[in-house]
Amino acid sequence: MRPVIGVISDVKQVGGHTVHGVTEKYIYAVARGAQAMPVLVPGTISAVDDDMTPERVVIEEILDLCDGIFLPGSPSNVGPQHYGDRPHDPPLPADPHRDDISLPLIRAALERGVPLFGVCRGFQEMNVAMGGTLFQKLYEQPGRFDHREDSSLDIEGQYAPVHEVALEPGGLLESLAGAPRWTVNSLHGQGIARLAPGLAIEARADDGTVEAFRVPDTPGFNLAIQWHPEWRFWQDRLSSAVFTAFGAAARLRAEGRRAGARELAAV
Repeated sequence: MRPVIGVISDVKQVGGHTVHGVTEKYIYAVARGAQAMPVLVPGTISAVDDDMTPERVVIEEILDLCDGIFLPGSPSNVGPQHYGDRPHDPPLPADPHRDDISLPLIRAALERGVPLFGVCRGFQEMNVAMGGTLFQKLYEQPGRFDHREDSSLDIEGQYAPVHEVALEPGGLLESLAGAPRWTVNSLHGQGIARLAPGLAIEARADDGTVEAFRVPDTPGFNLAIQWHPEWRFWQDRLSSAVFTAFGAAARLRAEGRRAGARELAAV
C-alpha cells in the first residue's frame, strides 16, 4: 500500500459556493513523485447560516490518518496578524480558513515526527507557524530582486528556471543535488523577513532571500522550499529527488504504523 499524504486545501469562493481544493500539479507530484496516495484536507469549515457553529477539523485525527503532510502553494497569503503585522491597504489575497488548519497542523506534525513538506505558501506557513515573520511585498525591499513571475509569459514561461540559489554546504538539498548551486523557478511576491528560531537554512538566493529551510531539532523528515519543485518535477533532478525523499519518509512511517497495528492485533 502507498503511504497516505494529506494535502492542505485552499478555501475560496467559486460561483457563489465555498470550494476546498488543490491545483492538480501538486496532487500529481505527490502521487507520482512521492509515490503516495494524496488525500485532500479541507480548511476550517465555515457556517452556512446564522444558526450553525463553524466546525474545526481535528488535528489529531488528520495526523492519525496521514503518513505525511504536504503544504502546497497558493495565490493567497498567510494572514499578517499571525506574525504581528497589519494588512496592506488594500489587503492582499488571504485564506483565513487555510491558516486556521495549516498553522496548528504544522506544529503538531513537527512534534509527532510526521513527514512534512511545504512549498511556496507552505514554506511561508512553516516559518510563521514556528514564530518567524514575512515581508508582505518582498519586491519593495531594498536590495531584493523581484521574485514574482512575469505575467506576460505563458504558464511554461512563468514556471521556467530563472535564478540560482546557493545550497547550504552539508545540507539536505546539497546532498540531494550533488552540487553547491541550483537554478530554480520563482513565482512569489512574499518572503521571509525573520527566520523563525531553530530553523536551518537550506538555500538562499543571491539577494539574500531565504529559499529553503528545515527544522533540524525535530524527529522525522521536514523541508520547506520557496520555489516550485512540483512543476514538471520529473524534468529536474533536485525536484525529483526531493519528492522521492518525502515519499520514502512517509512510506517508512506507514510501515511502522502497520507493524505497530499488527503487534497490537497479535496481543
